[in-house]
Amino acid sequence: MLMLRSTLFNVAFYANLILRMIVLTPVYFLLPRKKAFRIPKDWARANHWLMEKIVGTTFEIEGLENIPKTGCIFAPKHQSFWDTYALLPWMDDPVYILKRELTWIPLFGWYVMKQRMIPVDRGARGKVMLEVMRRTKIEMENGRQLIIYPEGTRRNPGDDPQYRYGIARIYRDMDVPVVPIAMHPGLFWPRRSTMRYPGHFKVRILPAIQPGMDPDSFFAHLVETLEKASDDLLLEDVAANPDLPLPPSAAKRVAELKARASV
Repeated sequence: MLMLRSTLFNVAFYANLILRMIVLTPVYFLLPRKKAFRIPKDWARANHWLMEKIVGTTFEIEGLENIPKTGCIFAPKHQSFWDTYALLPWMDDPVYILKRELTWIPLFGWYVMKQRMIPVDRGARGKVMLEVMRRTKIEMENGRQLIIYPEGTRRNPGDDPQYRYGIARIYRDMDVPVVPIAMHPGLFWPRRSTMRYPGHFKVRILPAIQPGMDPDSFFAHLVETLEKASDDLLLEDVAANPDLPLPPSAAKRVAELKARASV
């Protein structure tokens, strides 16, 4: 039954994406950019509804009051495709730095470029990266929120952290608050898997790290803060979902945290 529900959700998820792009494309491109963003946000809401009704997966968000009213950088944990879109309805006007190959996808790439997302060649250096930072700064000066995954790529829940220092340089150059976000959607929507698991989990938006720290101190503080919150949340999510099959990385981390607490 779980495999059937997962399959039904996956079919509904991609049908929701493709049909909306086809049907709503004329509306999307006629609307002003920011108003057009409502279409991807409604798509995200529809996905949440589909996942709840088909799979039985729900979530709640804590700490919405920690989102600054001005431009900022969101720094979420990255575990599955879920967290690439799930928080869009709660973000005013986000902007992503994304690999340029995504802009080549018909329809999807056009949607991305209308929203002035910032494509980059992952192997880029020098002048190319300077241009990326220049464009990013322009967007953020217009009050947009930059989304950066501090570890750069998707990681399994409980994996040893592998943060990349690039976020510290962007923090220094952009001079705006950074908002860490702890969450474990990978427990319910695992990477490189078609399975989707029922249950309930939390997304925890942490207090913003204000600008002005030197990059090294900021980086150490971000890693410490986000990893502590992620560990706490992992224990909470596992306790709230006792029948959830845990990936080996999560099971190992939970055992380590429990052993540490018992000392």
